[in-house]
Amino acid sequence: MTVGQKQRVFSGVQPTGKLHIGNYVGAIKQWAEHQDSYDNIFCVVDLHAVTIPEAVDPKQFRAKTLEVAALYLACGIDPAKSTIFLQSHVAEHSQAAWLLNCLAPLGWLYRMTQFKAKAGSNESVGTGLLDYPVLMAADILLYDTHKVPVGEDQKQHIEFTRDLAQRVNTMFPGAGLVIPEPMIPPAGARVMGLDDPTVKMSKSIAETKKGHAIGLLDAPSDIKKAIMSAQTDSANEARFDHAGPGVRNLLDLYQVLSGQSREEIEAEFHGQGYGKLKKALVERAVAALEPVQARYAGLTESKDYLEAILRQGAERARSIAARTHARLRDAMGFVAP
Repeated sequence: MTVGQKQRVFSGVQPTGKLHIGNYVGAIKQWAEHQDSYDNIFCVVDLHAVTIPEAVDPKQFRAKTLEVAALYLACGIDPAKSTIFLQSHVAEHSQAAWLLNCLAPLGWLYRMTQFKAKAGSNESVGTGLLDYPVLMAADILLYDTHKVPVGEDQKQHIEFTRDLAQRVNTMFPGAGLVIPEPMIPPAGARVMGLDDPTVKMSKSIAETKKGHAIGLLDAPSDIKKAIMSAQTDSANEARFDHAGPGVRNLLDLYQVLSGQSREEIEAEFHGQGYGKLKKALVERAVAALEPVQARYAGLTESKDYLEAILRQGAERARSIAARTHARLRDAMGFVAP
């Protein structure tokens, strides 16, 4: 990296389930706020979305893919500052994944906790589910990525990517893969379910279960209902280090949306009853999502604009990915096309 050159950030979201406020405060909002500080590449990772093909409905999948892309823009990702594209529109992702497949030890994949959790006791798991981390590594490494914004639950995937990149660089020094670092926000990185604060807020659960999450496109009445019915306890404890899981989840979310310090929040809500905290959080959540929803509505009326942004993003992404892919191919001894 040359002097004065910005570090590159890469991240992406699957077009499955229902994008919720946890995705917003823990990821997309952070991306938008850091746009001037980094060279940003944000991808809708549609190839990852088919690792469980039985759950894919083609018509819904196509609509969800465009919905996520539009929500990127609605949440403040500026195509003049950041590259936005669909993963499947850049062929180097799947091509580089094959090369990395051949270099990734199988034992590393079997140790991945997310594979164990999703596979369970199912004997007919597809290869894609096991191979997910290799494709994710390809996504990241193709762009000489320096930082990857992730939640705590994704740190293992970044560690896998780092280990794989170091292995490739050792075996084929000419590859010169950049070793990425995880970029974890100090607050809001892990928003839990409103109905069950022991489970991370989930896009897939939010799709089918009301009260679990606050969807980015939810009406104010639905947001209010979800928050007011959120699980708490009877302790009347609103100090961050002493609150139960449900209350702590509400406090964390309020902190991210308000920008207030812990001390300010504790002074405002401790001993006041949880109803006051919930009502205040409803106001913050509705206010935060109102402009997002307004921009999204405008984007859905301009399909040509959205598709043009994705085409331009794919062209720029391809120009970067192609160079890294060619460097990897050359280092491994492939004949140049």
